[in-house]
Amino acid sequence: MFFMKFPDRASSVFLSICTFFLSFFLFALPAWSQSNNTAPVIVDGKVVFEVSDSGKFSAKERAEEASRTLNRTIQNTFQPLQDQQVASITVEVESTQTLPVLTVNGNHLLSVTPEDMPQGRSLEEQANIWQRQVESAIAQAEKERTRSYFLRSILLSLLALTIASILTWGISLICQRWINPYLKEDSSLSTSETHSFTQPFSGAKTRYIAFQVFLNTLRSVIFLITLGYISTLFPQTRHLSRQLRDTLVYSLTSDLFPLGDNAYSVLDLIILIALFTALFILARSIKQVLRLRVLSLTGLSRAAQETIALVANYSLVLIGTLVLLQIWGLDISSLTVFAGVLGVGIGLGIQGIAKEFVSGLVLIFERPIQAGDFVEVGDFVGTVEHISVRSTEITTLDRVSVIVPNSRFLEQEVINWSHRSAISRLRIPVGVAYGSDLEIVRQSLLDAAKAHSDVLSIPPPNVFFLGFGDSSLNFNLLAWISEPRKQFQIKSDLYFLIYQYFQERSVEIPFPQRDLHLRSGNFPPVIREQ
Repeated sequence: MFFMKFPDRASSVFLSICTFFLSFFLFALPAWSQSNNTAPVIVDGKVVFEVSDSGKFSAKERAEEASRTLNRTIQNTFQPLQDQQVASITVEVESTQTLPVLTVNGNHLLSVTPEDMPQGRSLEEQANIWQRQVESAIAQAEKERTRSYFLRSILLSLLALTIASILTWGISLICQRWINPYLKEDSSLSTSETHSFTQPFSGAKTRYIAFQVFLNTLRSVIFLITLGYISTLFPQTRHLSRQLRDTLVYSLTSDLFPLGDNAYSVLDLIILIALFTALFILARSIKQVLRLRVLSLTGLSRAAQETIALVANYSLVLIGTLVLLQIWGLDISSLTVFAGVLGVGIGLGIQGIAKEFVSGLVLIFERPIQAGDFVEVGDFVGTVEHISVRSTEITTLDRVSVIVPNSRFLEQEVINWSHRSAISRLRIPVGVAYGSDLEIVRQSLLDAAKAHSDVLSIPPPNVFFLGFGDSSLNFNLLAWISEPRKQFQIKSDLYFLIYQYFQERSVEIPFPQRDLHLRSGNFPPVIREQ
C-alpha cells in the first residue's frame, strides 16, 4: 500500500516544485534579464520600448509614469467589445528648446533625453521612433478591444484547451496501454526476486515512481503552457500576468537576507539549495561507485566497505559545502566566531553520536564481532545482522531485531561464540540419588550425548563428577557443538534424552531432602497419642 500511495505524494510535492520553477523561467526570467539601468514602457502587458535613467528620475520611475499614462488613456478612450470606436488617440512629438517631448492627446507622456538615445542617433530621430512604436501599440490595443477579436480569442482559447486535453489523454492512453504494464511487471518481478518489501526503493520500483512523477509533471506543464498562451490573448489577462511576473521577479531578486557585507535574495537561496542538492546527489553517486566498483575488489568486509564509503561521502559533502559557500559569495572567514560557538554547541549535543561513531569504526576495523556471529551482550542473545558506524543490529532467538549502540560492545563484556571458531562446549548439570550406580550414570550421560546429531564426536563428550550435594550426586555432562545459536535447543534435547535413559536404567533423580532432628522436650498430649 505504501508503494501504491507514494507516487501520488511524491508527484504532488515534485509537481509543486516544478510548477514554481517553470513559472519562473517561463514568465519571470525575461523580465529579470532586463538591465537595472533601463526599464520597459508597457501597454496591455506588452513592452513598447525601454527608457533609461535621466537626471534625478530613475528608469523605473519614468517607465511607470509613461505606462500609467498610456494605459489610462487607452481605457478612457476605447470601449470594450466595440468594432467601431468613436474616439481616437493622437500621439505627437513636440520640440522644445531643450528636449523633444512625446504627448498623447495633448498630455505629456515622456521626454526624450540623451541617455535614451543610442550612439549615432539624434534626439528627434529617437522621438520619431518612439512615436511610431506608441502608435503601433495603441492601434493593437484598439484592435484587441473589438468584438471580433474577443470572439476570435475565445475560439483560440477553446482550441488550445481542446488540444491540451487531447495531448494529456493521448499520453495517458499510451502509458496505460503500453508503458505502465511493462513497468508494473518489472516492479512485481523485482519484488518477488529481491524481497523488496524490505527494500522499498528497488531499481524497478524507482523507475516506476520516477516515470509516474515525470508523467504528472508533463501533464501539468502542458496545461501551464496552455494557460500561459490563453493569458496572452486578452489584454486584461496579459496585463495581470505581467504584474504577477514583475511581482515574482521583485520578490525573488530583492535583497532580503543581509549577511556580513553582502545581502542575498530568495533567488540566491534557491540557487544555493539547488547547488547543495546537486552536491548531495554527486556525493551519493560517488559513494555508490566507490563501494561497488572499487572497494568490492579489495577483499574488505562489507561493513568496512560501507564505512569507508560513508566517510568518503561525509568528506565530500563537507569539502563541497565549503567550496559552494565560497562560490556563492559568502565570506566564510566572517563566520569563524559563529562557527566556533556553533561547533561547541553541536559538539556537546552530538558527543553521544560521535562516541558511537568512533566505536563503530573500532568494531568494523578491529572486527571483534562480525555479521553472522552469535553473541551475548547484556540481556540480549542473538545473531549479528548488520554493523553500521552508529549501531549494531542483532536478531534474537525470538526473531526480534534489537538495535544496540556500538559503545556497549566496547564498554562491557561481550560473549562471542563465533569468534575465531564456532566450536563451543555445553555444560549440562545433572544430579542423581545417593546409591545410584555411578558407571550406569556415566554411561547414560555419554549415550545421550552421542545420540544427538548436533553433538560433535571430536572432541568427544565427557562426564565430570562434581561432588556430593545435600541430596544428590552431582555430575556435569560436557558436550561440544559447532552451532552456538542452537545451544538452547540442544540443551533441551539432551535433557529429554538423559531423562529417557535414566528411566530405562532405573536411575533415580532425587528430590531435595532435609533431616529433622528433635531435641528433648514435652509434646502436647494430642501429639503423643497420635
